[in-house]
Amino acid sequence: MSQKPFKILGIEHVGIAKQNIEGIVEIFSDALGIKFIGSENVEDQGVITKIFDTGSGKLEFLQATHLNSSISNFIDKKGEGLHHVALLVDYLQPALDYLKNKGIKLIDEAPRVGAEGFSIAFLHPKSTGGILIELCEKK
Repeated sequence: MSQKPFKILGIEHVGIAKQNIEGIVEIFSDALGIKFIGSENVEDQGVITKIFDTGSGKLEFLQATHLNSSISNFIDKKGEGLHHVALLVDYLQPALDYLKNKGIKLIDEAPRVGAEGFSIAFLHPKSTGGILIELCEKK
């Protein structure tokens, strides 16, 4: 078996699709005491995020900014809830090349910029047991 050219460093975050993320800060930060990192509008993905740091991984709540965004389409098909699991990797492009060679279908063949300035890429759920996986590399 060949050596992987990358390492999974941990769970970066869990993405949760919501129709409306108003009131999330009051629940997760004020009531539960989880540190609210901030909100970000990721225009090219058509999403607004609210991100919370649990200390051992983040929760990223996602709200669509327009009707044709991937989050809007997801909610229309599956309803609100778990959208994706993001894994932190040390080297993203080698990970994508390796996984593609292993027969994993990629949504993103090359990294792009995501929330918090991370380089990100998604693996297709048809190749990952029905789970949308995001790989992240901190820049």
